[in-house]
Amino acid sequence: MPALPITFACGLYDRMLALYTGDVKPDGIDLNFLVIDNPREIFDRMTNRLEFDACEMSSSEYVSRFAVKKLPFVALPVFASRVFRHGFIVVNRRFVSAPKDLAGKRIGVPLYTQTAAIFIRGLMQHDLGIDLSGIEWVQGAVNEPGSYGHPSPMPLLKPVNITPNKTGRSLSDLLEAGEIHAIIGSNLPRALSRHPDVVRLFPDYRAREQDYFRRTRIFPIMHSVVIRNDVYERHPFVVTSLYEAFCAAKDWAWQKMRFPGTLRYMLPWLPADIDEVDALFGGDCWPYGVEPNRPTLEALVTYMVEQGLIAEPIPIEKLFVPTYG
Repeated sequence: MPALPITFACGLYDRMLALYTGDVKPDGIDLNFLVIDNPREIFDRMTNRLEFDACEMSSSEYVSRFAVKKLPFVALPVFASRVFRHGFIVVNRRFVSAPKDLAGKRIGVPLYTQTAAIFIRGLMQHDLGIDLSGIEWVQGAVNEPGSYGHPSPMPLLKPVNITPNKTGRSLSDLLEAGEIHAIIGSNLPRALSRHPDVVRLFPDYRAREQDYFRRTRIFPIMHSVVIRNDVYERHPFVVTSLYEAFCAAKDWAWQKMRFPGTLRYMLPWLPADIDEVDALFGGDCWPYGVEPNRPTLEALVTYMVEQGLIAEPIPIEKLFVPTYG
């Protein structure tokens, strides 16, 4: 029987590389790996036009669609992207010198509904004790004028003060000028490297993120992997085949990175970093599956309820199809 052709759109992350090179092949699948390093482009093309059989997908957009039963795809508990976010709170220090100063300010954000922004607001509220109710969210692209991508709009379930950035300047430019007071999200403003008043709120973000993980077990998940419903319904075997291939590709990347004879990446202290990661995460900092990620996934759902993005909590098990892997 010929292998089933499947198109898969994703960034060329180390944990996906073996699928692109063919060092790992999903059983029964002829995988056409489409390298697209702009996640927003992938999300927009999938949610608006269902262009791929499978792809990486914004976790918050998936959960939002699941909650309202407007879901043309199913999700695997495979996490293409995850990032700690303490280092992505950038402020103009003329207006903000401590976390409490963020209350009542104008804060730039690429999309209010963006997963990174949801996790940062959850951090602000739960860990930093910041009242979010008086903040004005100025929405737009961080380093270019205009909007950030073309997402399908999802209605908010509670009033939120969101102002589209229609100034003709980027959020980075507005932060530099003091017209907004901070930026949160998935990207860093160019002003961070060129203007003395634009700084990270937490210069020691690495230490803070490590402490945060020790206390909460939350390692924010940005993107999962989805498969179009029609593909899943016609060929249910693809779920297990792809899940096992994603796990094998991740293991392949770990083995390559850990090889002591040469540095795989241009990181001079990579061996020491690996030791530090192993000590903190117990050997696997990037687990797939539901149970190892339950604290993170439950935090995301909780934050989305609190921030008016979904009406009620969703049991984590319902978000993902069984993988049998």
